[in-house]
Amino acid sequence: MRRLTELAPKKKLDAMLEEVDGRALVRSISAEEVYSTIIDVGLADSTEIVQLSTPEQFRAYVDLASWQKDRVDVLEVLHWLRAARGDDESQYLEKLRRLDVELVELMFKRLTRIHDLQENPDVDTEGLTLETPEGKFLLEFTIDGVDEHALRQLTRDLMAANPFELTRFLEAVRWEQATELEEAAFQFRQSRLQDLGFPPLEEALRVFAWLDPDKLQAPAVKPGLTKPGERIDYVAAMFKGLDAVERTNLEGEVRYLVNCVLVAEGAEPGDPPALRRLSEHARDTLELGLEHLTGGDAERAVAVVREKTLREIFQIGFSLTLKLKRQVERLAQEPGSRFADTWLALDEETLALQALMRRRPLKALKVPGAEPVSFRSKRELAEVEGLLTRVRGQRAIFTALLGPSPAEVIARFGVKLAELTPQRLLLAVAAHAELDGRVEVGPLPELRVQELVTRLFDEQGRQPVLRASAGKRAVEVLSSKLTEGVAELEGMVARVLQALLADVGRRWLDDGRVDPKKVVVLPIAGQPVI
Repeated sequence: MRRLTELAPKKKLDAMLEEVDGRALVRSISAEEVYSTIIDVGLADSTEIVQLSTPEQFRAYVDLASWQKDRVDVLEVLHWLRAARGDDESQYLEKLRRLDVELVELMFKRLTRIHDLQENPDVDTEGLTLETPEGKFLLEFTIDGVDEHALRQLTRDLMAANPFELTRFLEAVRWEQATELEEAAFQFRQSRLQDLGFPPLEEALRVFAWLDPDKLQAPAVKPGLTKPGERIDYVAAMFKGLDAVERTNLEGEVRYLVNCVLVAEGAEPGDPPALRRLSEHARDTLELGLEHLTGGDAERAVAVVREKTLREIFQIGFSLTLKLKRQVERLAQEPGSRFADTWLALDEETLALQALMRRRPLKALKVPGAEPVSFRSKRELAEVEGLLTRVRGQRAIFTALLGPSPAEVIARFGVKLAELTPQRLLLAVAAHAELDGRVEVGPLPELRVQELVTRLFDEQGRQPVLRASAGKRAVEVLSSKLTEGVAELEGMVARVLQALLADVGRRWLDDGRVDPKKVVVLPIAGQPVI
């Protein structure tokens, strides 16, 4: 079993089937682990594993795969039943019987129409039908294709096993309310999920409770923080030196911790993408907590995990990010940090601040459009603290540019600041300063766009680049008007000009000119802000 955990999903599945007693091996593995392998490989390619599973494992697969919150997908239930059908008819029927009868009734209620032939012997139907042996009911299937064939075969199985029981079952399906069936099945499923190690919400949320990291900080044993690109695997280190019993117990703690994170984040236990994403989040947060508690010495990880639970270590890691979030919250309350709900900062810093203000603080990536990720090291936390210093410098510059009546200044652009963005505003100001040697906060006239790019851009090896002199005049002009934030100004101007180069540089190089209507990052008079 330990060797199996080290294999890729497809190889793991092949190894299960190649085992001399594959049935015993599959049945000795936890339902969640087998389910994860099935989902990674694909249900269509894993039917043998489903058929080798116990009825209890099969019920767990259906519990994990077929629900979204408190709503069940009965077609998904049918797909798993189809996969469970093998050569052993008794094993298949046992899996079917182990499912909650409410769930099977709901499946028939939603996927068929049941006509009572004694009430209406000349019923008019649209779909394919099947009559019960005693002639009481006519079952009309409301699905088609392979799903219809699977449900028809299932009905015949029930009919062959006990035709009178099938009649009573269909009678119950006719009169039961779908909402009541679904609610009952959901409650049974929730109870079983707790037995599988998925805690109630209230208990799961405790992993995100505050635990003061300053009171549990180990003395640093390494000079400074990790270098960019350097990664110490504290989670792997915490398993080293453990005996077999300790390792097994710790693996159980890991599973339970991930389950807590899944439940707390409202993710479905059977959602593989959510499981992968939140497992990575749990691991990253553990890394952060272990780095803090070991003082940066991975060899101390075993001692830490023997002394503290994984939940405590996770809480320490998460609380380190909460400390950072609280700094951002205080920054947001400082005068001039935001206009309305818009941070007075460049795009990169704004994205970082927004990621930190989430319910669970995250680290923004510099890749455009990328989703924020978990913090993985104290070095990353320290980098964000440096970013907050930059934000204060940027705030001083934007506050000076907007003056005492910021709403009137922003109105010159014809859109709200949230649509304009402070970065575009600064680029417009830098453009005016570069061309005219004066501070003007407003869009650039359309006729001056070509003049601006000619002044700023150059060609180097068939690549558009900024001239060495680009932005120097703008920095000089703007610096003379500022009392704060001067140290931040040069870098800000360089970044907004680099954004303009990325936007139109290639078209300028290819065509020798720039169409103002195709410029995105620079506000231009008469042109809508995209």
